[in-house]
Amino acid sequence: MRAERAFDPPAQDSTSLESDALTLLARTILRDYRGRIALVSSFGAESIVLLDMVATISPSTPVLLNETGMLFPETLEYQREVSAKLGLSNVQLVRPTRQRLTAVDPDDMLHRFDTDACCNLRKREPLKRALAPFDAWITGRKRFQNSLRAELEEIEQDDDGKMKINPLARWTATDIAAYLDRHDLPRHPLVAQGYPSIGCEPCTSRVADGEDPRAGRWRGSDKTECGIHYVEGQFIGGGGI
Repeated sequence: MRAERAFDPPAQDSTSLESDALTLLARTILRDYRGRIALVSSFGAESIVLLDMVATISPSTPVLLNETGMLFPETLEYQREVSAKLGLSNVQLVRPTRQRLTAVDPDDMLHRFDTDACCNLRKREPLKRALAPFDAWITGRKRFQNSLRAELEEIEQDDDGKMKINPLARWTATDIAAYLDRHDLPRHPLVAQGYPSIGCEPCTSRVADGEDPRAGRWRGSDKTECGIHYVEGQFIGGGGI
C-alpha cells in the first residue's frame, strides 16, 4: 500500500501530457486545496488513469463513487480491486438516501420512463451533498469525448463556486491507452466484452464495431450524459469520469 509522501517530479521519460497532469494534480491536492479537494470517479473504462495518478501523489485523497444501486457488479468488484492495488485509502460510496428512493422511485423503475429524473435522484443529488465539504473536485473529462467538451479547460468553476480540475482535458483515447500500457494497469473487465463506456447496468448496452464508444449509453434515446456538470447554468457533459 502506498503511503502519504511528498510528491516527486515525474521521471524524465514520462510523456509531457503525463507530466503536466501530475504537476497540476500535485499542486491542487498538496497545496492549493489541501484537505479540501476530492476526486469524483466512476471506476469506469478510463478511470484508472486518474486514480493511479492521485494514488501516486496522495493515496488518502477522498475518492467519491456514485453508487446508484444499479451499477454493474463488475464495476463494484473493479472498484475494490483497483482501490487495493493502488492503496487508495479513502474511497467513499455516495448513495441516494433511503427516504428519497422511497419517495421518488420505490419500485426501482424510474429509469424506464424518466432517465433524467433517475440520474438526478441517484447521481446529481447525492454527489452535490457529498461535495458540500470540498472547495474543489477532480474530474476525468476530456475534450475528445464530445463537442460540448471541445474547449474544456483544465481548471474551471461551477455554479456552486467550486473549482473543477480536469487534468486529462487535452488527452486523446490514444494517450489513455498508452498510459494504461506504460503503467501496466488493470482494465475494467467489461471493456473486453464490448462496453467502452460504462454506466448503470439498465442504461448501458454493448457497442458494435464502428459505433461511437458512447452509443451504448441510454440507447434508443436522445440522452447522452447524466448531467452532473453545469457551468454558468449550461450543461457541458457528465459521463466518462
